[in-house]
Amino acid sequence: MPRRLGAILAVAFGVGLAVIDGAIANVALPTLSAELGISSADSVWIVNAYQAAIVVSLLPLAALGEMIGYRKIYVAGLALFTAASAACALAGTLPALLAARIAQGLGAAAVTSVNTTLIRIIYPRAQLGRGMGINATVVAVASVAGPTLAAAILSTAPWPWLFAVNIPIGLVALTLSGRFLPANPVRADGRRFDWRDALLNALTFGLLIASIEGFSHDLDPAAIAAMLAASACIGLFFVRSQLRKPRPLLPFDLLRIPIFSVSILTSVCSYTAQMLAMVALPFFLQHECGCDEVRMGLILTAWPAVIMIAAPTAGMLVGRVHAGVLGGAGLAAMAAGLAALALLPGVPSAADIVWRLMLCGTGFALFQSPNNSVLIASAPPARSGSASGMLATARLLGQTSGAALMALLFRIAPAHSTHTALAVAAACAAAGAVVSFSRLSLALPEALVPRSKHPRT
Repeated sequence: MPRRLGAILAVAFGVGLAVIDGAIANVALPTLSAELGISSADSVWIVNAYQAAIVVSLLPLAALGEMIGYRKIYVAGLALFTAASAACALAGTLPALLAARIAQGLGAAAVTSVNTTLIRIIYPRAQLGRGMGINATVVAVASVAGPTLAAAILSTAPWPWLFAVNIPIGLVALTLSGRFLPANPVRADGRRFDWRDALLNALTFGLLIASIEGFSHDLDPAAIAAMLAASACIGLFFVRSQLRKPRPLLPFDLLRIPIFSVSILTSVCSYTAQMLAMVALPFFLQHECGCDEVRMGLILTAWPAVIMIAAPTAGMLVGRVHAGVLGGAGLAAMAAGLAALALLPGVPSAADIVWRLMLCGTGFALFQSPNNSVLIASAPPARSGSASGMLATARLLGQTSGAALMALLFRIAPAHSTHTALAVAAACAAAGAVVSFSRLSLALPEALVPRSKHPRT
């Protein structure tokens, strides 16, 4: 147990840093624009460079982890992320900062591509849900708390500290990783890393995410159409080549497992809903409720705070209650909370908002731990890296889609954008609940079959 605790702390610190840095720079963009002497449009690349680096390298790094070992990929990624954070803090120009953010994104991709696979190795099969519950807590809290943490840092220190605070935490995580993370055996099957596949993957997903980001930032429609067309053409060639391989980089072998593909779709729905809400709520609280930044931050803390309690509890229920029931009920509760937020009265009290946020957070936590457990447990052990990479890709795709939908609503319904966004988020969560309940008709991985269903011996 002491070694397991050290190992899960090593994973939690690394993943928390990687997820937080996906959102922490957003709040600082006006400050960065002024201090670096760049336009607001150019400052957006500070965020996009990080996201793009993660998108293009997630699946290749997950596949590489299957060949050389997940621990090696994780530790190397954590070291690169920590060094790149120092480079970000020392950067004095936009090109230097962009280069450091790209390196930081590559390190974050290495960490997030194998983190859930490491949990499968750290925890015995019967306690997989508990490990996934802890991981879900870290990811969910980090996703939601990033902007609040950024605001707190900027209120007391200059912008380089947004990145400098990563350094001591990264060093602690590296120390824990070196001491406690278990080594995983790697099969010597003669498989080699295919650089052509990695390039095709990078172009396909990079152009797709760039198109979505360009749409959300009002890029020229002709340029967006050209990127989408290029992504489709390259993607078609990439997919055809992958279908012929026994262990493809884009894991079609895993997507042919019904419960795996359904769980990926459910994950995309949940993160789309979460991102829509997390972008819409600050505007709603400031513009319609008159909250200042401090009050807004305190109110929004209700969502991640309840996740810290609910996610580990949900993880302990895995193996006792069917994952489809837990996930479906969780997303149904999240949909109800989001719908209740969309129907808030004109001048709501803090209590009116907080209980709705707590319902959303509880529902999201109840869904995420079982869903992640199904994703990882349904993959063969030798394909755990690709399963972990697909899980991270689904999260990023959902978050990017949610941000793009919010940008669209700002343009087409400026007077009612926040209420409409919350309603759309509720619809996404409800759709995810329906998909999750459909898993009741599918075979669960043996490790997650409720104990009451196991035959007596």
